[in-house]
Amino acid sequence: MSIKSNKKDDKLIEKTISSQQVYDGCLLKIYRDEVLLPDGNTSVREYNKHPGAVCVVPITEDNHILMVRQYRYSTRQIMLEIPAGKLEKGETPLENCKRELEEETGAQGYSFITLGGYIGLCAYSDELVHMYMCRVKDFGEQHLDDDEFLTVEKIPFDKAVEMVLNNQIADGKTQVAILKAKYLLDSGKI
Repeated sequence: MSIKSNKKDDKLIEKTISSQQVYDGCLLKIYRDEVLLPDGNTSVREYNKHPGAVCVVPITEDNHILMVRQYRYSTRQIMLEIPAGKLEKGETPLENCKRELEEETGAQGYSFITLGGYIGLCAYSDELVHMYMCRVKDFGEQHLDDDEFLTVEKIPFDKAVEMVLNNQIADGKTQVAILKAKYLLDSGKI
């Protein structure tokens, strides 16, 4: 995902002089690049190369959103989020989204609609989150990863929007996806 630029934007582009991976972890792939700035000077940019992710706003027949509550170690908080996960090799974003929805909530989705892409940490990560919304009606069992512990909650759609606006939902991808879904539903664009 990128925003179309015009010729006058060319003066903003930084050019890579050299690139070195300085950390190779399970999730984090940290690079340190030397760049040529538009004014001819050089600088250093450090960033995480990420495989990408998906998230989904699953809406029940009674207009509730299925959300997950889980502890996020980096923030030392229990966060309320929509189902999401890292892209897996060999899967399209939509296939990945359907799998994550079922694994985390036990729900089967239908009528998937893309909500576009979200880059939440552009200052230091290239992670692109593919956002979707869907309807759900059939529920089965969760299939969580061995190191994944979460609970599923049904939140009325309007209540979830209110929670976003009142800063009760801190996760960025969740905020953006819920508000986009609400706009599209209310405006009759879908």
